[in-house]
Amino acid sequence: MIKKYKGLQLTAAGLLAISLTACGAGGSTTTPAPGASASAAPSGGSTTKENVTITFQNIYPDPTDPKNGMLKKIVNDYQTKNPNIKIELDSLNTDQQKLKLKTQAASKEVPDITIVNPAAQMKPFVDAGLFAPLNDMVDQNGLKGTFQEGILNWYTFNNNIYALPDGNNIGLVYYNKDLFKQAGVEVPKTFEDMVAAVKTLKGKGIQPMAIGEKDSWTGSFLFMNVLLRTNGGPGFLQAVVDGKKTFADPAFTDAVSSFQDLIQAGAFQEGATSFDYNAGENLFKTGKAAMYYMGSWATGGIETSSVNGKVGVFKFPTVKGKGNPDEFMLAPGSAFAVSANSKHLKETKDFLNYFMLNFPKEAFAVKGAVGIAQKVDGDFKAAGYSDMAMEVLDMFKQVKGGDLAFDNTMNPGTAQGHLASIQNLFVQKKDPAEVGKEHQTAYDTNKK
Repeated sequence: MIKKYKGLQLTAAGLLAISLTACGAGGSTTTPAPGASASAAPSGGSTTKENVTITFQNIYPDPTDPKNGMLKKIVNDYQTKNPNIKIELDSLNTDQQKLKLKTQAASKEVPDITIVNPAAQMKPFVDAGLFAPLNDMVDQNGLKGTFQEGILNWYTFNNNIYALPDGNNIGLVYYNKDLFKQAGVEVPKTFEDMVAAVKTLKGKGIQPMAIGEKDSWTGSFLFMNVLLRTNGGPGFLQAVVDGKKTFADPAFTDAVSSFQDLIQAGAFQEGATSFDYNAGENLFKTGKAAMYYMGSWATGGIETSSVNGKVGVFKFPTVKGKGNPDEFMLAPGSAFAVSANSKHLKETKDFLNYFMLNFPKEAFAVKGAVGIAQKVDGDFKAAGYSDMAMEVLDMFKQVKGGDLAFDNTMNPGTAQGHLASIQNLFVQKKDPAEVGKEHQTAYDTNKK
């Protein structure tokens, strides 16, 4: 079994550890353990001149995302220090990468480094013996100490760490202040206000919200925040697993009903299911949509886009008077795992060690350090981070718990049924009870 926090409050505590020494630490931008630093990391540990190619599958394909440039910089620096080692990048969007990894896993041809998500999504790969334990590597050069307390638990099975996360995030709503002002709408205090704002924006010829629902996790992430509210707090999925609730419960059907109210009000762009994550996000980043619900990892990309300076954020509001806006969708990030069958296991681990030691410093430098999983010892404001970024950092202080994404909680078969069912709501309106039956069938069919 995966080792988990003692309740979601500790997850929140991990989020709070985002090191809001943001308030003033001057110039230092990374916090390795005493006696270690990114610059002191080994240049790869290779003692031979044998040419080595390491395949690095990642989910930073968008050149407008600061993490794309950060990735290439760290890789290029490493290759310069290690001319016999080539890092071959395989950059895909999230759903493409998940699909490709499933195919690769089936043939036991996992890339040297790949991307996995925490908890339930990781477990089948770990059970199949596809990933190498990283305990030895995270103990090198003080790397383990750079991670926020508790975050590695989501990637740990039987006391072995199998992946290193890039983020530790919360779900929130970004909004374009200029478009809100143009339409004469205020920041919604309730979900019902949000639906009303959507209708007003639509009536003014402004696209209310953007989403990349071709990557079906995006709609699920938003839906789950609605469910977090209608359930009156965290734990609905755990209650299903414990046999205390079913998907026929009013909390679930109310969430479906409210979610459909948003869709039917015209919140999302035409053909939302044909827009992938990057295309959906770019609608917001280019000023073509007024709102965007996403994890706080989107902050860096928005900050370096054309709408920088025009964007604010707000917490997902109550739904039908239920829920606490200080309870968030919690998102321990995607993570880097190493193939157990890598032909260059030592070199791959040494590179990943170098990459992760440099990750906080380089992410900070490109305005991409909001919501990363490692500690950042730097003055965000002095470094030129926007007012929006500072708002997001302040939001981390207010986290009082929350839920994980559906596909990080349920087994893959149940999750796939859920993703398809929610995605279908963008295409056709359905009876909430019928959507509940679809979920219950998926759960009953796949539970072990």
